[in-house]
Amino acid sequence: MQNTNTVITIGREFGSGGRQIGQEVARYFGIKCYDKELLEHASNDSGICRELFENHDEKPTNSFLFSLVMDSHSLGYSSGAFGGMPINHKVFLAQFEAIKKLAAEGPCVMVGRCSDYALVDNKNCFNVFVHADMEWRIGRIVDKYNISPKEAKDSILKADKSRSSYYNYYTNKKWGEAAGYTLCVDSSRLGVEGAVKTIIQAVQIFDELQ
Repeated sequence: MQNTNTVITIGREFGSGGRQIGQEVARYFGIKCYDKELLEHASNDSGICRELFENHDEKPTNSFLFSLVMDSHSLGYSSGAFGGMPINHKVFLAQFEAIKKLAAEGPCVMVGRCSDYALVDNKNCFNVFVHADMEWRIGRIVDKYNISPKEAKDSILKADKSRSSYYNYYTNKKWGEAAGYTLCVDSSRLGVEGAVKTIIQAVQIFDELQ
């Protein structure tokens, strides 16, 4: 285990192994990895129920009508400083604040949820995007969920579309576009282990340059 002062964000295509890669990188450096845990932190800090974070998790904005109907006031939850706006925006901003708060506590790995955008002003942030060949991803999803290749491909296309739409809607960047990241890694070429090693080595170089 080696130390790092860097906050590492990981964007990922569905089925690329991004979450596992993030966990392995965090384990190497002895730091925390936040994935769905971000939702719990955002819920606790904002007073908005966790179910709303899960319903909106990396999904495109819902209709204006849905936002009005599902406003946190109508559900009896405090909206804190985010009053007067649709619930999808409240959820995003609460998550945004939770990401910044956790990053301020020290080095960690954050998976997805526009964390690279939330930390755009953090000079100790290293942004990674993990992508992979479609057939490789299909194989992983088939094995993991015991579904057919067609079902796996449909799940991949749906999840990628959702993540892309969510990211592009809330940021001024384009999901998966290389220019928006410090490093892009092809896990189908390198394997999960190779991707982990590549990210670790790149972060170590990044640390030396800080």
